[in-house]
Order: sequence, then C-alpha cells, then structure tokens
Amino acid sequence: MTQTHTQDYERADGRRLRLTYAEPDGAVRGGLVVLHEVGAVTDAARLLVASLAVEGWLAVAPDIGSATGGADQGEGAGAALLAATDTTLAWLVDRGVRGDQMGVVGFDLGGTAALVVAANRKLGAAVSVGGRGIEVPAAPGLPPLIDIVGGLASPWLGLYGDNGDEAGQAEIDKLKELAGRSKVATNVVRYAGASHRFDADPDAAAEAWQRTLSWFDAHLR
Repeated sequence: MTQTHTQDYERADGRRLRLTYAEPDGAVRGGLVVLHEVGAVTDAARLLVASLAVEGWLAVAPDIGSATGGADQGEGAGAALLAATDTTLAWLVDRGVRGDQMGVVGFDLGGTAALVVAANRKLGAAVSVGGRGIEVPAAPGLPPLIDIVGGLASPWLGLYGDNGDEAGQAEIDKLKELAGRSKVATNVVRYAGASHRFDADPDAAAEAWQRTLSWFDAHLR
C-alpha cells in the first residue's frame, strides 16, 4: 500500500493546517481533498488517501481540528470546514495541480462536508459517501443539505445507504430530486438496506468505490 505522510502546512496569510497525504508512484492525474468523519484523521481516512494515490491521484486529508489562522470557530462548523478546505486546495496548487483537476470526497460526516464544499466552491468534481444532515443540520453552522443541493457549483455524486428505513429512503429521494435542479452534473445513488457507512455490505461498498473512481475519471481531465 502507498505510504502516507503528514505535514504541518502554513500559507502566506498565516493559516496553518496539518495534512495527511499520499502521492502516486507515476504521473499525477489531479488532486483530491479527503474530508474525514468526526474527530481527527482516522485509519479509515488514511486508507482512503492511500487508495486514491494508487489510482493516480495526489490525495490529501486536512485535520480540520488543527486549523489555525482561519475562520473564527464561533462562526460554526461550516465556516471552519470551508477555511480548512481552502487551505488544503492552496497546498494542491503549490504542488502544481490546476483548479479543474481538483476534487473533494468525504465519507460519513465528511460526506456531508463534501456536499457543503461542492455548493460553495467551483471544483472539478465532488463525491459524498454517506453523510447525515439531509433535512436537519448535522452540526451547528452546517445547513440542511436539501437547502443547498439545488445550487451546487461543482459536479456532485452522492452515494447513500438507506438502512432499509422508509424515512431514509424518502430523504435520499428528495435530495436526488433537488440535486437534479442544479446547473451542474449530479447523480444520487441509493443502496437499499445498506448502512450509511457501507461497513456491513461489501458488495455495496465495492460498487460505491468504483462509482467514485468513475466520477472523478469523467470530470477531472
């Protein structure tokens, strides 16, 4: 498996952020920001970073809790998230990645975050693997996803398990309908009976992974 590295990165404007990244062995196809679940960068996030590097992407996960010099934490999770993402994108620019070759991917709460970024930043592509907060905010400072998905600025793919729950099915279907009203390419795939983490359904997890790779292949050129 490709090795991951950690760097404390500081921008010229004083923003600082701890980054975990992995580089492909060959040519760099583009850069992907990996947004993690609650807490610091986990083993699951490091595995995703390394796996994306194997596919040719320069992948990097910001430790959002380490951000300094960015948005005031009193502004809420949304402002802190966007500030950390902007700093990570600046790191990719420093590495020679162009804007149309940048994307963002997140899982669990990071999936929620990836949609927020896709609605507020114009990137090559974005993917959410699960994520809460479709109709009710997942955290203070984050909007309900149904309020922002119709105004996406980046092509977005949403992959959701519904746990076999009718309320979950209805939420995801509503998100898909609203996403279709945006002016960018979108797709929402619902996996009936799968959990939002896909941890109990290896077939759904494998298909979600292939859909993720295909989405970036199609939109980051």
